Amino acid sequence: MLLWWLTLAVVLIVVIVLVVYLVLIILALRKADRHIAELAAGLRAVSGNVAPLPEHLATINGALAALRGGLLSADRHLAGAVRTFER
Repeated sequence: MLLWWLTLAVVLIVVIVLVVYLVLIILALRKADRHIAELAAGLRAVSGNVAPLPEHLATINGALAALRGGLLSADRHLAGAVRTFER
C-alpha cells in the first residue's frame, strides 16, 4: 500500500512540474507574440517612412553628378597648376 501512495505522489509531482513548465512556455510564447507584433508594426512604419526615398535620391544623384563635373574641372586646373610650378 505504501508503494502505491509513493507512486501516486511521484506521478502527481511529475504532472505538476509538467503543468508549471507548460504554463511558463505559454507565457513566454505570448510575450514573444506581443514583441513580434510590435516589431511588425515598427517595420510597417519604417516602410512608410522610406517610401519617398527614391525621389529624393534621384534629386541628390543629379546634384552629385553636376558637382562631379565641377570637381573634375577643378582637378584638371589644379593638375595644370602643379605642372606649371614643377617647371
